[in-house]
Amino acid sequence: MARTTPPRPLDVEALFPEVVPYRRDAVRLHPRPGSPGVRESSLGGPVLWPRSVEWPHCADDHPSTAFAPPRGAGALPLVPVLQLFAADVPELPFPAGTDVLQVLWCPFDHKAGYVPRPELHWWDSARCDGDPVAPPRPAGADDDYLPDPCVLHPERITEYPNWDLPEDIADALEERFEEVEEETGWSYWSHLSVAHGVKVGGYPTWTQDPYWPDCTGCGLRMDHLLTVNSREFDGESWRGWLPLEDTPGTGEIWDLPYEERRMIQGPPGLMLGDMGGIYLFVCTRCPDRPYAYHSDCS
Repeated sequence: MARTTPPRPLDVEALFPEVVPYRRDAVRLHPRPGSPGVRESSLGGPVLWPRSVEWPHCADDHPSTAFAPPRGAGALPLVPVLQLFAADVPELPFPAGTDVLQVLWCPFDHKAGYVPRPELHWWDSARCDGDPVAPPRPAGADDDYLPDPCVLHPERITEYPNWDLPEDIADALEERFEEVEEETGWSYWSHLSVAHGVKVGGYPTWTQDPYWPDCTGCGLRMDHLLTVNSREFDGESWRGWLPLEDTPGTGEIWDLPYEERRMIQGPPGLMLGDMGGIYLFVCTRCPDRPYAYHSDCS
């Protein structure tokens, strides 16, 4: 079943024309529980992998937290998080000769953000001639960092910046934002600007001050590639971002039984920090396609 974000309840560009130059396209992936195939875009599903390439492991030192690997565990196999094919998400900046992007991560805390450490892999799917790789589940890894298998329902939307709105424009619009919210009940920050959830492009769903990494190669600011969030929406944003297909016939989403609501709000079963997210960035100017990540939480 497709997933459809409700139309914006207000005409953002008419009310706040100052934000129009900063609009960006995004693709909400809308993961939902399922049994994806190895040649399907998925979250937490089986992935293609070249027979000639060893499966990646993590040999990093991990901080002593509740999400640390068992003592003496050695190198730890990475866990598939996302597999995205160009046929489903052509908006991704696929390098020449590739048509599939995979995001894998080490499912234990790392000092950078105390979250899993992700890796990006771009492949030509025709080169992936090995047996399907089922998601490994390293001993001792917490379920919060091991995504449940989900099929995806890509949907194109438009986003406007919230935390990334230039300070002078945000200051100039502050009073108008407040007036519109008082008159209509709709918040620019929560309902009209940036979508939560797992998505490609658009803006990161910051919960703290923005952090845009610079490329170590060319020194220029990297582009936001994708976000993996703990939830599709939160207590403030749900009215603007809950898909029409998941909207209860009566009452609010919070009136649903917990398990039913969880399958809508957080189908992969991930919890990154306190309802946080991991943001991946890439430099498309450098031929070796360097990438970086950052995380935050409420």
